[in-house]
Amino acid sequence: MVWQRPDGRASDKLRPITFEQGFTNFAPGSVLAKCGNTQVLCTVSIEERVPRFLLDSGKGWLTAEYRMLPSATQQRQQRELLKLSGRTQEIQRLIGRSLRAALDFGLLGERTLTVDADVLQADAGTRTTAITGGFVALAGAIERLLHQGIIERSPLVGQIAAVSVGLLDGEPYLDLNYDEDVAASVDFNVVMNQQLEIIEVQGTAEEGSFSRSQLNQLLDYAEKGIQELLLVQQTAIKEWKEYIAQQ
Repeated sequence: MVWQRPDGRASDKLRPITFEQGFTNFAPGSVLAKCGNTQVLCTVSIEERVPRFLLDSGKGWLTAEYRMLPSATQQRQQRELLKLSGRTQEIQRLIGRSLRAALDFGLLGERTLTVDADVLQADAGTRTTAITGGFVALAGAIERLLHQGIIERSPLVGQIAAVSVGLLDGEPYLDLNYDEDVAASVDFNVVMNQQLEIIEVQGTAEEGSFSRSQLNQLLDYAEKGIQELLLVQQTAIKEWKEYIAQQ
């Protein structure tokens, strides 16, 4: 039996993805990233300080925070206030690790970039959308620093994107929505750079196991999807640079 995708996509097709730059007024970088019905607001703030372990090092830092709004899913979820769930902590660490791979912190100087990823609507793929959209917001914030003369050279040394893949009825599928994510026997989140080198792979068999050849298929699908995401990111970043230059 072949899995029929609810939205009719081919197995190796992404959901429609868009990046709306400058979505908020005050953050140096802000992007509303939409991947199908998943919507994540990614903002980047800049502080002229670093964590204690980097004091007087001449190097900067990037950290990330991730939250899901109570109404992001069909049933309201409680806000995480005093204590973050293990899932939330794991996701924001993933976002931070992924985006730090794109930076030369010596060129950033002793500044901290905070990437906030707030899920407005969830239809699976929230962490991968947060990473992919977070990179666009990060590039936007750095462009502002350059335009304002705060830094002389861009600390961006790479481009980062992420996507989900999974096995449904034993076959690989790219960019799972919620119904597919729930039904998948295996699901992975894959993060790569512009050279399609792997930054991180998170994956597990929800039931049973999977073969090495199936793993290779999943990574091939992820690579194809990330190639497309990189191109969409590049277009959005180019448009933002042109906008900033006119200010």
